[in-house]
Amino acid sequence: MDLKAYIREVPDFPKAGILFYDISTLLADPSAWKVTVQRLAEAVNDFQPDILIGIESRGFLVAAPLAMQLGLGFQMVRKQGKLPGKTVPLRYDLEYGSDIVEVQEGAISPGQRVVILDDLLATGGTMRAAVDLVRKVGGEVVGAACIMELSFLNGRAALDIPFTSLISYDA
Repeated sequence: MDLKAYIREVPDFPKAGILFYDISTLLADPSAWKVTVQRLAEAVNDFQPDILIGIESRGFLVAAPLAMQLGLGFQMVRKQGKLPGKTVPLRYDLEYGSDIVEVQEGAISPGQRVVILDDLLATGGTMRAAVDLVRKVGGEVVGAACIMELSFLNGRAALDIPFTSLISYDA
C-alpha cells in the first residue's frame, strides 16, 4: 500500500509558501491507518524498546496505538505547563527563540530503553529536544520513528540515534 496516497497536501498552510502534509486523511482510512501502525510496529520492534514516547500532539496519535500493539507503556513529551504533577523541563533553541518541553517526573525509569515517535520529522529540533529530555531523566534512547520525513530539511542530521520513517518527501 502506498501510504503517500493517503496524505493530503495543503498548500499555504499555516502560512503562504508552506506545503502542509496532513495525516488526518490517513487516520480516517481504517485500512491505511492499520498498515501504518503495522509498518511502524515492525520498524520500532527492531529497537527492542521498553517504553514508547510520543511528542505533542500528533506523536500521541502515533505512539499510543503502537504501544498497545507492541504491549508496551506509553508516555508523553509535552509543551511546558500541559502535564500535571511534578515535571522535568528542557529548554531548546528554535530558529527564532526557544521553547520548553517536559515529561512527568518518574515517567521514564533510569536505563529504560525508549523509542520516541512523532508524525513528522522536519528540521529535527523537536525530536532532538525529546531525545535530550529522555536522556536527562536517565532513559536510554534506542531509536526514533515518524510516519513522514521532510528529507530536504535534513532533520536526521540533528539526531545521533537510529531513525526510521515510512514516507519521505524530497521537496
